[in-house]
Amino acid sequence: MEARLAGQTDLAGFREEARLLLAHQIPPDEVQWLAQAQNAEQFTDTAPADNRLSSASKNASSIVPASFQRLCEVVVLHHDPERFSLLYRLLWRLVHEPGLRNSAVDADMVHAQHMGQAVRRDLHKLKAFVRFRTLREGFDAPTKVAWAEPTHHIVEAAAPWFAQRAPNARWAIFTPERCVECDGQQLHFGKGLARNAMPAAAAPDEAWAQAYRDVFGARAAPT
Repeated sequence: MEARLAGQTDLAGFREEARLLLAHQIPPDEVQWLAQAQNAEQFTDTAPADNRLSSASKNASSIVPASFQRLCEVVVLHHDPERFSLLYRLLWRLVHEPGLRNSAVDADMVHAQHMGQAVRRDLHKLKAFVRFRTLREGFDAPTKVAWAEPTHHIVEAAAPWFAQRAPNARWAIFTPERCVECDGQQLHFGKGLARNAMPAAAAPDEAWAQAYRDVFGARAAPT
């Protein structure tokens, strides 16, 4: 059984698919989680009809601890491709093994907690150590740009923090997986930029402005 998600951090999609799977009593070992890669085309629904569940039972829900829901919010940002399988397995077990919520030594739960800790560390590193370069005026690009290589899928989660830190400022952060810019009012996300496509530290401002246009070209026509 395939469970398809719209992106690598599609928490809402995971919750919806998990509710549907639980409603149909589909055990974890029968589910293959497919998360669409960044910049990929949308999935086409080519699965056989008998391999797709009806949406009629999507309103089914199960009561799970709030602490587990918060854990899911962080673990979905981890780079491990098996994270959704782990979370659904834990959700299944929480429904069928109520005592699991009180276990501090369960292997699955410990693994998920460690993944959450790794994501939080990555978020802290990005916020603490990213360094912006100031571009001179005259380019159709933000005046503050930065390059970072986070380990996990955290760009969209971290971006609001940078926006709140510098209200009304224009800036952009480039990463290999996902890029983000703030136009002073709103956040906009774009495709990732490979390290070898990034300008060198000593490169002229125009090279950085071009990198910005390469990612946000539809929004950033050269002056």
